[in-house]
Amino acid sequence: MKLRILFLLVSASLLQTAMAQTKLLTMDEAIIKQKTTLAPAKLKQLMWIKGTDKFSYVNDDNAIVIGNAENNKQETGATLKEVNDALQKINLKTFEAMPAIQWKNENNFTIETENKLIAFDLKTKSFTVDANRDFGKDAEHTDVAAVSKYAAYTIKNNLFVYDGKENAAVTKDKDENIVNGQSVHRDEFGITKGTYWSPKGDLLAFYRMDQTMVTDYPIIDWTVRPAKVNEIKYPMAGDKSHEVTVGIYNVAKHTTVFLKTGEPKEQYLTNITWSPDELHVFIQVLNRDQNEMKLNSYSATTGDFERTYYTEKNEKYVHPMHPIVFLPGKNNEFIMQSQSSGYNHLHYFQFEEAAVHYKDLMIQNKANGDAKWIVTDFMGFDDNNENLYYSSTAESGITRNFYKMNMKDYSITRLTQGEGTHTILLSDSRKYFIDNFQSIDVPREVAVYSTSGKKLQTLKQAENPLKDYKLGKLSLFKLKSDAGDDLFCRMFKPIDFDSTKKYPVIVYLYNGPGIQLVNNTWNGGGDMWLQYMAERGFVVFTMDGRGSANRGLAFEQASFQHLGTIEMKDQMTGINYLKSLKYVDAARMGLMGWSFGGFMTTSIMTRYPDIFKVAVAGGPVIDWSYYEVMYTERYMDTPQSNPQGYKESNVMNYIDNLKGKLMLIHGTQDNVVVWQHSLMFLKACVDKGKQVDYFVYPGHEHNVTGKDRVHLFNKVSEYFISNL
Repeated sequence: MKLRILFLLVSASLLQTAMAQTKLLTMDEAIIKQKTTLAPAKLKQLMWIKGTDKFSYVNDDNAIVIGNAENNKQETGATLKEVNDALQKINLKTFEAMPAIQWKNENNFTIETENKLIAFDLKTKSFTVDANRDFGKDAEHTDVAAVSKYAAYTIKNNLFVYDGKENAAVTKDKDENIVNGQSVHRDEFGITKGTYWSPKGDLLAFYRMDQTMVTDYPIIDWTVRPAKVNEIKYPMAGDKSHEVTVGIYNVAKHTTVFLKTGEPKEQYLTNITWSPDELHVFIQVLNRDQNEMKLNSYSATTGDFERTYYTEKNEKYVHPMHPIVFLPGKNNEFIMQSQSSGYNHLHYFQFEEAAVHYKDLMIQNKANGDAKWIVTDFMGFDDNNENLYYSSTAESGITRNFYKMNMKDYSITRLTQGEGTHTILLSDSRKYFIDNFQSIDVPREVAVYSTSGKKLQTLKQAENPLKDYKLGKLSLFKLKSDAGDDLFCRMFKPIDFDSTKKYPVIVYLYNGPGIQLVNNTWNGGGDMWLQYMAERGFVVFTMDGRGSANRGLAFEQASFQHLGTIEMKDQMTGINYLKSLKYVDAARMGLMGWSFGGFMTTSIMTRYPDIFKVAVAGGPVIDWSYYEVMYTERYMDTPQSNPQGYKESNVMNYIDNLKGKLMLIHGTQDNVVVWQHSLMFLKACVDKGKQVDYFVYPGHEHNVTGKDRVHLFNKVSEYFISNL
């Protein structure tokens, strides 16, 4: 009888599960809700409290919860009502949800509101004003020094500093094509901002970008009558680029010196770092050819060039992306990330007046062999500089794990377990870390560990947000390129999959530099639209071929000077694999990509015209000579020095071959891949009598966002469903 009851209970449970998994994704859910209610639950504003081994997060009731790494006790630090009550007492507006906070110490956190920085006291439940910041409504790019609390900001093209008493104009350039205090080099080389405070916050390094020599490019505003031309500066490959310098502003003296970074002026000043003693500024200076980088130091007082600490050359390109990091308490020891070994590794530098010594720390660990994997994140040292902490792809190109390395014997300890992706928050003391873990099987697990690797407590175990939905089966696997490289793949099979049936296929691709689409994370790193199409009977396939990110320099540089050629060859490896599967209908194959993926889509449709019946190319690069200097010249050199490579990659040269149905989509305000690319392609198709479909999104830049993104993917889905 007990066995019968158990059998009935199990059967009932399985039946309930089967009945629950009957829902299909709507497009609104696949596009909008994939980032909200259908995303794995997380802990909002999760962070360590400065100077402690306590952490905090905001719970679903909009209360700040404080926990301790050493025990499982948690307490409420402040509720939204307490925060709003305190705001009303100082006549400031209230919030509907907990605003973004930053911890000053374990008793006080700050928020920014109405041009003020205010501090909340956990004991008195009250706010005090830390700093008034009456910059005016036009202020942008605000950057507050951590120690001095001085604030840098820009108004239009000029830079200002507020020292707590007055606003000082650091620059007064009347020509709006000279831009101060903002990101330069079109956000390449890891550059995301234009101001860099010194450790004490008394000095400010800032970019000055002179664009007066760069060609104007028209972006048309169609919302006004008549339409209006807005000119932007867009340096195309092989053309004149902007010139950048770095200034040092002394807040107390109201003086500025510019670093003497020398000639030629067309060079890239990347990864600015202050020395701990504030006497020197370090810059990784890259030539325009991008095949030589020099790590230089300059005097913060005079601006004079002082020394080159390291030179890295590569016959193809050098791609610096990370600033150097000084060891705590050291003015002459730092860590630099470099791909000189062929993989992004941590290099340790120690310098004296007469000599500079450095070593690749990953190679120093003899057990690693050649260490043919990359460091994805460097997180610093413990208090005594005995260990450093980093994340890497050592186990697999699609996973991320967390490690510590002993600086004396170079031994490495893996601190995270479980195949998947571990995203780490390391405490100030370096005694503890919070692991945010995901895999294709685990929606999210957030847990606290000691840096000895011991699990201390679980903070969040997210349920499967798609448990009620009927989904296609997801799998990750790898194929081999003709050169023997592992090519990681992701596949969604249709719901109710039957291996005896034939299914249409959608290949979704990017395969360009700096991007990795396939990961061992929830949903395999893919958007939920891929599942949406699997629900509607498609096999959906993605592969990261050579040229894509996080696999080492040789893997990425395989496409050098010939963008698209090797990438298409690898994609054919994936396509031939698909065609070998008995359940794939090779006569009904679709292709889609955006940006570089749009370039790949149009290239494959015109250079391999007999494979795909239908394709959609969004924001595609058509002719690389029309794309911007920094990105294009890294991978293609200039049109003048590599005319054959540009000719070979130019999609215009293959339009005669086009056979399948192709739809191009572009945003009318695209300032990344300018609209001209797809318009040129469209005109050539008209001239050659080739029929293509075309759709534009008025007002959108390179990506179609917001509610219009639902419209976009409805259009794409209908195109595939109708034609495949």
